[in-house]
Amino acid sequence: MKTPTTAVKPGLAQRYRDEILPLLKERLRESSIMAVPRLEKVIVNVGIGKIHQNTTLVEFIKENLEKITGQKPAVAPARKSIAGFKVRQGIPSGLRVTLRGKRMLDFVERLVSFALPRVRDFRGLKSRFDGHGSYTLGLSEHIVFPEGIYDTPDKIFGMAITIVTSAKDDEGAKKLLELIGFPFKEE
Repeated sequence: MKTPTTAVKPGLAQRYRDEILPLLKERLRESSIMAVPRLEKVIVNVGIGKIHQNTTLVEFIKENLEKITGQKPAVAPARKSIAGFKVRQGIPSGLRVTLRGKRMLDFVERLVSFALPRVRDFRGLKSRFDGHGSYTLGLSEHIVFPEGIYDTPDKIFGMAITIVTSAKDDEGAKKLLELIGFPFKEE
């Protein structure tokens, strides 16, 4: 007697190899599979600006960012002093995580499957690329990720997520991200 099996949706790595890569090769009319755009890295930035002196809040953000990304964040110091913003060179101005490989694919999958659908009043992503095949989106609340800890309203922080692809132009990068599942608005 056969045991019933439940259909498990394959992970992004397997889906990319089996479905996305051949489809993207056909749509972009590339001659080689090696010429098809790929995800290279994902960078997650959180600005800490004025709160850099509040060590408990900075530690809270670090812990949350580590749970969300699966990797320990690095402290990004200010590169130069700006008197108007009361910023001195060298003081912590943000936290940054660069994801590659399996962690990157897991993060992108959770972003598309869980986080973006949980954004309040979400009507799709704007398709603003940088001209070199990279895409940046901002999230105003970290709690859209299921791993995000929510204590009090003053402990909610936003983040900027940059997806860097090997695409030479924005068209190839957009097609790659659409096939992965990024919900872009029709413009």
